[in-house]
Amino acid sequence: MRLKVTFLVMVVVMILAGCGQSQLDEPVTLKNQDDQAVTFPMEKPVLFFFITTYT
Repeated sequence: MRLKVTFLVMVVVMILAGCGQSQLDEPVTLKNQDDQAVTFPMEKPVLFFFITTYT
């Protein structure tokens, strides 16, 4: 039973991944801890970490 569920989840993930866009139309802009806007470049792949704390 677990194998069937795992296979079904994998198929759904593959279908959803195939329906997505290959690139974003506009750059992604987020705010850092100092309330400054940070824009990620679009011309090359970018890896960023999102770390949050609950205080």
